[in-house]
Amino acid sequence: MAFASGVGTSLEFYDFAIYGTATALVFSDTFFRTDDPWFSTFMGLAAFGIGFLMAPLGAVLFGWIGDRRGRRTALLLTFIGMGAATILMGLLPSYATIGVAAPLLLVCLRLVHGLCRGGETGGAAVLAMEHAPPERRALWGVFTALGSPLGTILANGAFMLVLFLPADAVADWGWRLPFLFGGFVLVLGLWVRRGVRESPVFRKIHESGELETRRAPVVEVVRSNWRRVLLAAGVNIGLNSTTFALSIFMLSYTTAAAPDGLGLPRQAVVNASIIGLLLHGAANVAAAVLSDRFGRRPVMITGAVTSIIAALVIFPLSTQGTVGAAGLAIALGFTTTGILFGPMYVYFGELFPREQRQTGMGIAFHVGAVLGGGISPLVANRILAATEDASNIGYYLACALGLTLVCLAVLPETAPQRVTPPAPAPEPTT
Repeated sequence: MAFASGVGTSLEFYDFAIYGTATALVFSDTFFRTDDPWFSTFMGLAAFGIGFLMAPLGAVLFGWIGDRRGRRTALLLTFIGMGAATILMGLLPSYATIGVAAPLLLVCLRLVHGLCRGGETGGAAVLAMEHAPPERRALWGVFTALGSPLGTILANGAFMLVLFLPADAVADWGWRLPFLFGGFVLVLGLWVRRGVRESPVFRKIHESGELETRRAPVVEVVRSNWRRVLLAAGVNIGLNSTTFALSIFMLSYTTAAAPDGLGLPRQAVVNASIIGLLLHGAANVAAAVLSDRFGRRPVMITGAVTSIIAALVIFPLSTQGTVGAAGLAIALGFTTTGILFGPMYVYFGELFPREQRQTGMGIAFHVGAVLGGGISPLVANRILAATEDASNIGYYLACALGLTLVCLAVLPETAPQRVTPPAPAPEPTT
């Protein structure tokens, strides 16, 4: 069950991540061509960020389906929507062919991406954790968390193969291949998830009949748990700011020609990103296992503190201008954020009661993602343009991670084995 959930999420993150990789490598010229290379890159990153804006709406829509009609149904719909949008992106004519209609259509498909991703992450995590033994929730849930690095590795790997083509071929038609491969990804994902059973927790709620008398999940979340939504969103702001600065902005910055970037070979940087993501995934698993034993908060606070330190080192290190320095910076950033991310999905799910779990954790995660990963490549791009010193980006990321640390300090522990059960009520005297 956990494996099927994780594989499906990896394939869906592949669809989501190839857009970001293509934005960093080719979309500036293909869809957002202007006389100013910096502005073309900025427009490409802005279109990348737009997808994040739809994710909270997707969390509400698919959270309602998941909390009222079933986790499995919600996941099926998100997967089909994501796959269809990816294939259509691969078939889009370029700006040179149809003019301004090309970026407009691309943005529309990107909005569909964001809507579906808003339902996928929460739904997959909830389905996995509700099948898991209580003492191993984070270990089961980490398969969903692994969807992010593994999906991004698949995306980078696909483009790594494409980059063996001549540069003109990559810009003309080669970039389309990873998107069209999304059709195979869609079929494979549906096959992997074909035997996934509905969550036993949801079945119990459904059989009790209590769902018929409840308000919409989003109304219940806002009325009873809005503070936890905001605090959990704050936790994700720092994480997403850093990981997307590494996976999107860093790829653009290190491969762009001087003086806009470091002018490093694209193939070497993509390879370094894959190694960094492998380390991120390993840190996910280790952190999840430790959180099942020692609690979610101690592990995630450790990840936040080490990520702050790494953020202040990453860009001064990368500005040395060598592939080795950039690769080491990417590896350091991905490893430390992996510690923070490993238990996150399960922690967010445990913060909310079962009948509003998918909606609550989905909204919290994706509001943080919008304010973090959705804008961090843009902010990093603007900081570099305004100051001409990439080291200043590290201060921005450290501040975002500082917010993560504060929110973790306020939120409660949720790991079942670390939470003291309430004392039994005293026996009535007669």
